[in-house]
Amino acid sequence: MGNVTSNVAARFAFFPPDPPTYDVIKEEDGRLVLQGVTADKNMDVHVLDTKGGNKIVATFWKQPVARLTILYSHGNAADLGQMHELFIELRAHLRVNIMSYDYSGYEASTGKPTEFNTYYDIEAVYNCLKKEYGVKQEDLIVYGQSVGSGPTLHLASRLKKLSGVVLHSAILSGLRVLYPVKMTFWFDIFKNIDKIWHVNCPVLVIHGTDDDIFDWSHGKRLWELAKEKFDPLWVEGGGHCNLETFPEYIRHVRKFVQAMEKISITKPAKQITPAPNIAESEGCKCLRLKAKRAASKKEL
Repeated sequence: MGNVTSNVAARFAFFPPDPPTYDVIKEEDGRLVLQGVTADKNMDVHVLDTKGGNKIVATFWKQPVARLTILYSHGNAADLGQMHELFIELRAHLRVNIMSYDYSGYEASTGKPTEFNTYYDIEAVYNCLKKEYGVKQEDLIVYGQSVGSGPTLHLASRLKKLSGVVLHSAILSGLRVLYPVKMTFWFDIFKNIDKIWHVNCPVLVIHGTDDDIFDWSHGKRLWELAKEKFDPLWVEGGGHCNLETFPEYIRHVRKFVQAMEKISITKPAKQITPAPNIAESEGCKCLRLKAKRAASKKEL
């Protein structure tokens, strides 16, 4: 049993990008910025305290007409510096605010990356959304990519009024990636298969049929277990790190966001005053993501 535990832990070892892709600096006016990331006057940087005793970096990408906010938990080998181009594109195409963060032990975030630290991390980010931006559960979509599905379902299983959940290349659990077990053991990690039962909002599952890291069967089973299923997106020929490069990806996520907006259409949209010169093109018709960049991010 000890060997099994070690194998599970080894399979899900965290891999922060090395060298780091950014640094956090304070400007003369006291504002925090990410050095190494293209400046964006509509992006706020936060350093948050977690219950685990760590300080994590989070970014809030403001969209002036957004009704909904996405809380995005990225994959294992990515960081905020690598993700900023995607966030700019999603903000433009989906017309949502986006909050994301780096796990404990990633880049400028202190501590060590562990399963439970990721849970403390996402809780701190959610609290920031509530206190700093007045975001309500009903206006929040939580989005988990790959290993980010773990903290995403941790939070979603505890919040009963969320707008929606997106599971992108997600896992059933750590042990189930290695072995076809039929029950959950105490030493398993990221027990998403058990937590999905407690999610009380629409769930969109996105998975590539050729995913060689987390088999397509993981996404399929999570969708089957969801109480409130949204039409899944099975990307034919899609792998683990390149789904954003397929045209059906943005179309389907937009469809989901629009459906969630209709649910809250009777509520006035929360206006966040924008700074001038948003670094994006709101009218563009396709994601400007390069397959080469996506394929190069070997993340869990």
